[in-house]
Amino acid sequence: MNELIFSSIKLQGVLPLYFHENKNTTLQVMKALYNAGIRVVEYTNRGANALDNFKALIDRKEQEFPGLLLGIGTIKTKEDAGKYLDAGADFLISPCYSEEIKKVVFDRNATWIPGCMTPTEINNAEQKGIHFIKLFPGNLLGPSFMSAIKDLFPEMDCMPTGGVDLSEENIREWYASGVCAVGMGSKLISKKLMESEDFATIQSLTVQALGIVRSIKK
Repeated sequence: MNELIFSSIKLQGVLPLYFHENKNTTLQVMKALYNAGIRVVEYTNRGANALDNFKALIDRKEQEFPGLLLGIGTIKTKEDAGKYLDAGADFLISPCYSEEIKKVVFDRNATWIPGCMTPTEINNAEQKGIHFIKLFPGNLLGPSFMSAIKDLFPEMDCMPTGGVDLSEENIREWYASGVCAVGMGSKLISKKLMESEDFATIQSLTVQALGIVRSIKK
């Protein structure tokens, strides 16, 4: 596991995640995020073009997005884990815990953030050497769940995904509950904004999200 990736996510405070089937839109969204100050991004494996689009992002990374850590989410099988690591993924994120994915990750000394929903799942991940998880789905769990389990798992870093919106009140509530960062998808990078190619608004909303997190951390 690469501790630099974990520390970079925590420092940034917001992990944007998105998918779009169009390659140019995928690249333009990444450009908007990067210009807003984002240096760690999760692209998601949620469509037929995901792998090709991800490879295009990797190809452009050094030229257009230097210093970017690019991960891939929605990894549910060991086969997908291998494909995306071969393509150059800096880290993997899953909606759930999988022993098969863990084996691929540990064998290849890669970085993985599994999703957990219950104390049993969190405990299982911790016993297997995981210390950074995605709380998913965040909209069902809520900050009160995080507050309830924080003292049970003081060494576990938790990042909710789903159910995090762009209001300072919501983000502040999540941080007060003990999370180390928040994952933001459609509330930040909506399908409507991508379809209308409104990349300027995506950039401005991302600047807003980063500003809220900086204010909370102060």
